[in-house]
Amino acid sequence: MKNFKSIALALVVVLTTLSVTAQTKKVDASKSSINWTGKKVTGEHEGTINLKDGALVFKGKTLVGGTFNVDMTSIIATDLKAGQGKEKLEGHLKADDFFGTDKFATANLVFKKIVAKAPNIYVVTGDLTIKGITKPVTFDLTTTANTATTNVKIDRTKYDIKYGSGSFFDSLGDKAINDNFDLAIILKF
Repeated sequence: MKNFKSIALALVVVLTTLSVTAQTKKVDASKSSINWTGKKVTGEHEGTINLKDGALVFKGKTLVGGTFNVDMTSIIATDLKAGQGKEKLEGHLKADDFFGTDKFATANLVFKKIVAKAPNIYVVTGDLTIKGITKPVTFDLTTTANTATTNVKIDRTKYDIKYGSGSFFDSLGDKAINDNFDLAIILKF
């Protein structure tokens, strides 16, 4: 009888361990933020763009997946005021030579590979789709019980956004725009 109890207890432990299932944590888009910075020879511009929806997937406390959609039509400049070129810059960012938001209203990111770097810090490689073009992007993501944060550098030219790029056009002088733009992301769930 004692042997039977030991076997039953071992079976319960094994089944409990195997039953650790993935838990999807939906991101609260209204409490999350995406701030962007684009630099050029003569300075930089900053702004925000809204997260449409997203989720992180955990197995226990370990991050195992994620997917996000960004509303590209929501892009705004926060470093300019009305009448100072704000409307012109925002219109240009939404135009076809930048993000083409009439045709491509949503960008998305799907996590493909996640490697633990330290407790609650992961190296994430995901497929980022902008303007219908999907390319891999890698970044560090830090998680807490209800927040995830990252800073991501994106090379816009990989997504056919070449306007003002010194990599593609000569004689731009002080009108050249950096190929990379930075995103500072805070996700709340």
